[in-house]
Amino acid sequence: MLDIADELSRWAGQGRPFAVATVVEVEGSAPRQLGAALAVDGAGTAIGSVSGGCVEGAVYELCRQVLDDGRPVRERFGYHPEDAFAVGLTCGGALDVLVTRVHGGVVPEGLAAAAEGRPVALARISDGPPGLLGRALLVRADGSFEGSLGAGPGADRAAADEARALLDAGRTGSAVIGEDGGRCGRPLTLFVESRVPAPRMIVFGAIDFAAALVRVGRFLGYRVTVCDARPVFATAARFPDADEIVVEWPHRYLAATEVDARTVLCVLTHDPKFDVPLLALALRLPVAYVGAMGSRRTHRDRTRRLREAGVSETELSRLRSPIGLDLGARTPEETALSIAAEIVADRHGGSGVPLSAAAHPAVHPPSRTSVPSSAGPPPG
Repeated sequence: MLDIADELSRWAGQGRPFAVATVVEVEGSAPRQLGAALAVDGAGTAIGSVSGGCVEGAVYELCRQVLDDGRPVRERFGYHPEDAFAVGLTCGGALDVLVTRVHGGVVPEGLAAAAEGRPVALARISDGPPGLLGRALLVRADGSFEGSLGAGPGADRAAADEARALLDAGRTGSAVIGEDGGRCGRPLTLFVESRVPAPRMIVFGAIDFAAALVRVGRFLGYRVTVCDARPVFATAARFPDADEIVVEWPHRYLAATEVDARTVLCVLTHDPKFDVPLLALALRLPVAYVGAMGSRRTHRDRTRRLREAGVSETELSRLRSPIGLDLGARTPEETALSIAAEIVADRHGGSGVPLSAAAHPAVHPPSRTSVPSSAGPPPG
């Protein structure tokens, strides 16, 4: 539900009770990922989605039911080829939704933290004794927590540890703990939603292609920085959609700024005096993606210079150059699309081939155990 935290936090602040259906398990092909949510308030207003339309009506009615009686439920929706009138997913997969009523407790605080961009995780019991279903724990980045799962302090501490591990990784997923906090008690399945600040996209080179990439990066939920050593080009007027514009030599800025395992670096300068020191540093950092613009001839010259600068073959293997997928792109916007497509494919392990030619299903669900989390749409 943290993917719609902004609106839900507003509802909670107004004292409006509501019910939320959250996707807590996915099998096979399904249209939405773990954590996708549909919420319904007392007036019947609905926001969000759990299936892209296939089962929204049935889930809406479940939310109304839980809002009325306050009893959490877990329901599975799958494909029923033998029953044309059954409610199910036409894509052939299955999903489980946990529906809970929100009115007080720690969930509103978690929604407020997520809406404000503070790192937070909500751990809820998604499978276990009926009396504990939906019980929630709010976990912060420092490991402190509030609330209780109702199974004792050992279970709360174990759940907080599991939730913090997922929060540190910026992921949403499931974990199983024992009811006594160990591994031998009656099992409790937790569904942990984590929300961390938006991942970073740093675009080096204030060129027209960069302006288009900034727009696409923002659309994908990245916090986008443009960096260029030339103040005449790195201006707010040229990059109104950037979150940050930095006038500095690229390698100096990269050495001084904070990056993590979700950061993507796009080097569009294609000038050796910028590229070589920048990439020599970038390829040694624990970031998600490093791509560099340029022709294949430029790429060969660049890799030669990088080898001379001491970059190893293992480090060079991380470089995506020429940057982007082969879409036949010509315009800055088309090129930005090809770069974004490669970033998405790299993040999720996609092949980059047309879905019509692929042997796997047309919808690629995330792992049943975890998916990346971000302040905006997954790093997806």
